Amino acid sequence: MRAPSESRRSEGTEMNGVSSSPPSCNSRPSTWPIFVVHFLLPMSLLIIGSNYNDILSLFGVTSSHEAASTATTPIPSESDPDPFNTVHKKERELPQTTTKQMHQKQQPKKHQSRPTSPQSSDLYKNMEAQISQLKATYESSIGTPSEITSALRYADYLKQRDATIHDGGTYQMEAISVYLRAIDLLETRWRLEMLNGENTRSTRLEKEAASGTIMHDDMDYEEEDHTQDGLHRELLLDIEYKSTEGLLCAAYTNLGKVYFMSNMFGRAVSSYEQCLSYDASYLDALTYRAQANVILGRYKDAGRDYVRVMKLDTDRIFVDSFTGLAQVLSAKEDAVEGGWETLIQVLRAELPRYTEAYEGSKAANNQIGMKHFADTLKRMHHSMFKYHDGKTKDASEAWAHIQKGNEYKMSTVAPFNKKFEQQRVQAVKQVFVKGFFPQGIGSPTRTPIFVIGFVRSGSTLLERILDAHPLIVGTGEDSVFNGRLDFIRNKIVTASQAGDLSILHDTVTKLADDVVSDMIQRWEIIDANSREVSEDGEPEKDEEKAKPIRFSDKMLTNYMNVGFIHLLFPNALILHVAREPMDTIFSAFKHDFPSGGLDYTSEFEGLAQLYHSYRDVMEHWDIVLPGRVTHIRYEDMVTDLPNIAPKIIEAAGVPWDPSVLDFHKKKHAVNTLSTTQVRKGVYSHHLKEWKRYEPYLGELLELIGPRVKYDMKTTLSGYLRPVEVDQSNP
Repeated sequence: MRAPSESRRSEGTEMNGVSSSPPSCNSRPSTWPIFVVHFLLPMSLLIIGSNYNDILSLFGVTSSHEAASTATTPIPSESDPDPFNTVHKKERELPQTTTKQMHQKQQPKKHQSRPTSPQSSDLYKNMEAQISQLKATYESSIGTPSEITSALRYADYLKQRDATIHDGGTYQMEAISVYLRAIDLLETRWRLEMLNGENTRSTRLEKEAASGTIMHDDMDYEEEDHTQDGLHRELLLDIEYKSTEGLLCAAYTNLGKVYFMSNMFGRAVSSYEQCLSYDASYLDALTYRAQANVILGRYKDAGRDYVRVMKLDTDRIFVDSFTGLAQVLSAKEDAVEGGWETLIQVLRAELPRYTEAYEGSKAANNQIGMKHFADTLKRMHHSMFKYHDGKTKDASEAWAHIQKGNEYKMSTVAPFNKKFEQQRVQAVKQVFVKGFFPQGIGSPTRTPIFVIGFVRSGSTLLERILDAHPLIVGTGEDSVFNGRLDFIRNKIVTASQAGDLSILHDTVTKLADDVVSDMIQRWEIIDANSREVSEDGEPEKDEEKAKPIRFSDKMLTNYMNVGFIHLLFPNALILHVAREPMDTIFSAFKHDFPSGGLDYTSEFEGLAQLYHSYRDVMEHWDIVLPGRVTHIRYEDMVTDLPNIAPKIIEAAGVPWDPSVLDFHKKKHAVNTLSTTQVRKGVYSHHLKEWKRYEPYLGELLELIGPRVKYDMKTTLSGYLRPVEVDQSNP
């Protein structure tokens, strides 16, 4: 068997000239037989005998953070909705710039085509096939009357694909480009219709009814039910039936959502505002503009939009307005006129009505109605919890609401599968054993920094500390590495079957280089499109800004994938942030995560088992890879930041920069559940916050057992706490 290529770069040496020692880790013996027995054979059998979802679940390849539509099944209103206050077409000024100039100012800077991450799943293959078909249809329609429809269908599907498959946003730039092309064509059509005196809000069905092609009684439900002038009435119509302005609003809003998923929050807001220039009450755009403004720290603007949506959306299709407004009020109550009462008055009036509606659907076994009402009630109760938890400080009332809200949430998901969760952990422990990792395999680069841990453990604070350094940037929670993991595993299995360590080395190095390249490309695109746009449509240059050499990847569930991370990046920094167990666990319980892998944090049994799985796996890595993972106590960060921050930066292999201590002053959008908290800087008054609810957590404490204590210490090289205190006792 041949040894790895002699041309391999030396460990600890960066391509950009920065050299630093690799993370502390015991030397690894060459154990090819162990690798074959414990990885090659199990993985080969797993690939043959399992479907994609099973494989992903076993290794924690999930993400519950995505920008998705908040629209749910509409329900009949018990009262007539107020008329929509819209900007009529005649009141909307014609654009001052030409269509071409508008296109140039909005067109994002593109990088070279980003490689699509091959996957083995049927879902992935089916979506790729559909993309190929839609792309061919779109390209063949260019220059024909059907180009707009084909472009929008193609772009919408690209958006859906990247919201479904989390691999760093493979098609986001393509979607943006196609949306802009469609918008350019639609703006031209809008001008022509205006010049000809046509109604730019007339839908296809209305035009056909006016011409006598169809009878008025044959029109769709949405058309018959919504007689007001607002474009929101077209929300559920198919592309072919929307009016010109309806298409423009939908296109601008969906373009904004792609910008949002790409972490281009300023551009997202601008895109939503383009839609709202046609109709100031377009609820989809209002809701998402509010969400983006929360991330940008513009609480007054966000609060105004959420209040407007809450008042106009009498059918409660956009129920994110409740939780979004509660988030704004929790962060800055005076940002909303009337403060908490603006929201609480509505919730108190509607909770009984929606509770009765849910019970009615349940009695009639109406599954669609039950799901809609349960989702609405969940958000209402979670908002009431925030009010009592933060404003009235009434723990009894707060607990009643969070318990009820989580009950509604769990009523819409399948029962927790404890056995499967245990098998998931066991699979990791059986594959990645002591002596598993072959010597000399993996890229020497230290470019990625992986942040792992349990949810609500303080990872956002750690990421902000890192990101405050001019040579380190965060790439968001849509992990490039995590999205490629299925492909990475399959490639390693294939290379291993050749029985040649040199082939395995080259394969792993190529896989690692591709991940790093994609992280860098993603940052370059986001950075180029986050700057102010000058009059000529080009981003303003910042000559003094240094190029980053470290990119943090904060996909917390990667604690399941430390083995794969180490295989590809044996020198990369892996930071595990941990918080006092019950603070972490209760914080997870009270937060409404997006639907996905974290649903079961909303009930005691699932939450406890997920926490045990996390602790089991982290203990396993400390046994098989002693010293490989650097542990950081969250409590040390909030009580001893001036001493611990320099050690974090030192571990990252970059020189100290005092601006790191002022991380909360940096203008940076943070798209996490902690977005409003990290803007306040470091504070410790929330430590042991769970104690207020201890009387209600007896069952959970029993399920956690001895692990209610966690004696893990910060293991950053050279860090010593000034005063040792017991952080593990509840």
